[in-house]
Amino acid sequence: MSNAHDAIALARLFREGRRYWATDDGSAHWRSERACLGPVCEQLHGGHSLELGMAPTLIDMCPIRHGMRWAPTAELAEDPATLVCPHDALPLPDESLHLVVLHHLLEILPNPHRLLHEAARVTAPDGRLIIFGWAPLGAAALSRALPGRRRRLPWRGQWRTPGRLRDWLAFVDFQIERVDYCGFHLPGSLPRNATLETLGRRHNVPLGDSYIICARRRSQRVQTQKPRLRLGGALGGTALGHATRVGRQSERTTEVE
Repeated sequence: MSNAHDAIALARLFREGRRYWATDDGSAHWRSERACLGPVCEQLHGGHSLELGMAPTLIDMCPIRHGMRWAPTAELAEDPATLVCPHDALPLPDESLHLVVLHHLLEILPNPHRLLHEAARVTAPDGRLIIFGWAPLGAAALSRALPGRRRRLPWRGQWRTPGRLRDWLAFVDFQIERVDYCGFHLPGSLPRNATLETLGRRHNVPLGDSYIICARRRSQRVQTQKPRLRLGGALGGTALGHATRVGRQSERTTEVE
């Protein structure tokens, strides 16, 4: 498949994802995930963050100063500051972001390892990589057995356990700090039961619809210089419409602010 066909397929998938997250089911799951992410996100600090996903932003409550969103095409960008590029070729310096969020993308992309590698590459040594995934043991997983469900989002794709992603993260030299489950409800209902959500999150039962993995680098490598994330220079003025990959770290001479 050509790159053009890949881009068209990803844009179609992106639009389908946006439609799902705008439904009652998607909105209920988004609220439960945002509530679960809040205590984790509020503890993070830094200069820059990047969120890759199809749902409304989840990290606007983080104290990180500058947050970016991603889109596969300019037509799907929400604002002029959106980072428009292939998901596996981020035009950002190595280790330049203090927070990178992958929201339900590893399940549905044809090359999830490449996305994870890019996300790990741009995450700073003192930063965090956060992954949202659908839990194979939750009520939503049971509903995947219904006829036709696996051809539509969010039920299609490969739903992997945190244990499987632990192995993937180890390959890019990251380790899991914590795994939190959310979206607790009875089969056939939406995750709006406050009692079930409170109990499930308090005991972190692996029966929620989704999980949140917070990971960081295994080793703190010594660096005499860090890359400066300069939106005007590295991305050509603004991120919109630019997908020029910057040079390797050895070619940069400035530091992250």
